[in-house]
Amino acid sequence: MCGIVGISAESNVAAEIYDALLMLQHRGQDAAGITVCNSDDKLSTRKSKGYVRDVFAQRHMEKLIGDYGIGHVRYPTAGGAGKEFSQPYYVNSPYGISLAHNGNLTNSKQLANELFHAEMRHLKTDSDSEVLLNIFAHELAKQREIYPSAENIFKAVSKTHLRCDGAYAVLALIAGHGLVAFRDNNGIRPLSIGIRKGKTRDEYVISSEDALFSSHGFKKLRDVEPGEAIFIDKNGELFSQQCADEPKKRPCIFEYVYFSRPDSKIDEISVYKARTRMGTKLASQIKNSKPDHDIDVVIPIPDSSVTAAHQLAVDLDVPYREGFVKNRYIGRTFIMPYQEERKKSVRRKLNILDLEFDGKNVLLVDDSIVRGTTSKKIIEMAREAGANKVYFASAAPAIKYQNLYGIDMPATSELIASNKSDEDVAKEINADWLIYQKLDDLIESVKEGNPKIEEFETSIFTGEYMTPLVENYLEDLENTRKDELKMQREKSTASG
Repeated sequence: MCGIVGISAESNVAAEIYDALLMLQHRGQDAAGITVCNSDDKLSTRKSKGYVRDVFAQRHMEKLIGDYGIGHVRYPTAGGAGKEFSQPYYVNSPYGISLAHNGNLTNSKQLANELFHAEMRHLKTDSDSEVLLNIFAHELAKQREIYPSAENIFKAVSKTHLRCDGAYAVLALIAGHGLVAFRDNNGIRPLSIGIRKGKTRDEYVISSEDALFSSHGFKKLRDVEPGEAIFIDKNGELFSQQCADEPKKRPCIFEYVYFSRPDSKIDEISVYKARTRMGTKLASQIKNSKPDHDIDVVIPIPDSSVTAAHQLAVDLDVPYREGFVKNRYIGRTFIMPYQEERKKSVRRKLNILDLEFDGKNVLLVDDSIVRGTTSKKIIEMAREAGANKVYFASAAPAIKYQNLYGIDMPATSELIASNKSDEDVAKEINADWLIYQKLDDLIESVKEGNPKIEEFETSIFTGEYMTPLVENYLEDLENTRKDELKMQREKSTASG
């Protein structure tokens, strides 16, 4: 999962892109980057590994001069984790194009082979984002226009859609021409556009999440539609066109469970309200299965589960307490690359308030259970703090399958629920009782915000994928996502 943002304005945009990336930091903590274009059609870029605050110093910001630009925070799902994988990526032909991408291509190896052998384009990394950039650049070059029109750009996006499988929300900066945004024809990854009045023209922002719009004075215009392309030229004029043959809105449901900020709306659905409804559904399930429950207190595991946990407590008429104090300067354990890092990080990230646990039957609520590492450690902490019984509720169903669309799920063998019953998972994490959200309840919780959406991307729960799969793709992905192989690649990169 990554975060992307692009701004077109009347004056220098680098500082605003920087602030926007801070608000998207939860979507990626591996690397960050910004590219801007100035009035002389020159590009300036700063990107590196690390948090936004660490990548950009004052001396860097002073060199980022331009009135339109794009930014990216990276969480690695395809490719390695070195500095060379920081985005935006750049290709000099045609025109000079920088690109930032959120998602994952499922046919990137096949496309990379085509780019090298048939189109004579050399790739510097194995990143699917660099593949996507070169596909788009090649299709735009085939238009053979010195000054590309919106029509030329939309034709290139249409050809890109035909060639690329998987999930992608894309922002591209074409030097001297403007910003381009497009979304895959299923709309799996989110992308929204906002507008504000400038002195002489409208100014625009396009981002993975709309929560950052109001703090920058933008009003949400709408979500970018699946398959749609947006072009904002260097003078601030906006063009849009549907560029896919059979678009259908099928957003990733895990955005609402975990990844997105609660103050964001994705495809017209409030993340906050969706999580509130998840809490209600869980409470209803508890009432039905254990009407005489002995829960004394409901405690969330911060942060993504807080909204659902609060509503669950209200519906059960049980006290809600915040029994954990979070260290805000430690990253999200879900997206830490190795198991040992995750184990060490849990206790560093959370301090426990013993008084909320001592002698009580506690219901802990989390957004999901992936490997079970965090859940097991937290239950252990709760028992050490004196909890009488520890129950555990997950706002998401059991995660059993690989994600192909931009979430770096572990190998299937490392998913705790992949080959275990609910009872076995409860025993593994040492919970007295475990309750998972039902998939139908999760879908209803999210869909209520926008009944027009007929289907959500739920493959991590069902194993049913909505895009074509290249032969051996799942097997290759399994191998690349095993912790031991990740560590070997990291060591190899460091020694090289």
